[in-house]
Amino acid sequence: MPGVTERTSGGSQTLERGLRVLRVLADHPDGLSVSELAAALETHRAGIYRLLSPLVDQRLVVRGADGRHVLGAGLIELASRVRPRLQEVAVAELRGLADELRATTALTVRDGEEAVVAAVVEPRNSDMHISYRAGLRHRLDQAASGVAILAGLPPREGERDTIRAARERGWALTSNELLPGATGVGVPILVPGRECEAAITAVWTDGRDPQAAAPAVVAAARAIGAALG
Repeated sequence: MPGVTERTSGGSQTLERGLRVLRVLADHPDGLSVSELAAALETHRAGIYRLLSPLVDQRLVVRGADGRHVLGAGLIELASRVRPRLQEVAVAELRGLADELRATTALTVRDGEEAVVAAVVEPRNSDMHISYRAGLRHRLDQAASGVAILAGLPPREGERDTIRAARERGWALTSNELLPGATGVGVPILVPGRECEAAITAVWTDGRDPQAAAPAVVAAARAIGAALG
């Protein structure tokens, strides 16, 4: 049935290109024009218009008054349905942890060989703290969040010494890996009978002792794991 094969192949290619549009826009929070998108995707403007139309209809992309396209609120609605129980439980713990430590806290989940920030909670009682966005991606073996997730998994050949140390200690410690001047403590969320898929972190830029902050992060991670178990 060659006709079916051709349509399936064409549909798959269209979906792939639409996803590439979303990826490119995610890397350009100020938005891109149709011409800039065409250049980034190495295609013609007419093709970009065809890709944008259904994305705009579903509110995954928004066209601003200046003609530039940015990611839309529809993506937030979709993201809120990803691991909803994990996010609900974690954010409740992260709020208390952020205020207790006067530091920015976050939930990070594993996505293949990448780590993705799923939620960020800033302290309400601190004028100076780190701010970063949910959706931030980085290598799984990078930063306290990724190191903590890997520490919650079985050892891998050639893994970083930092990961082995985190597994033995029960929490990960990194500095200057994603944000200059920032120190992070990360703890894997361990749920009995499940593979580790997430971690929480506390991040700050002052000179506090990580050893003093770690127990609170460990306690929060354990509380999340117990609630999900």
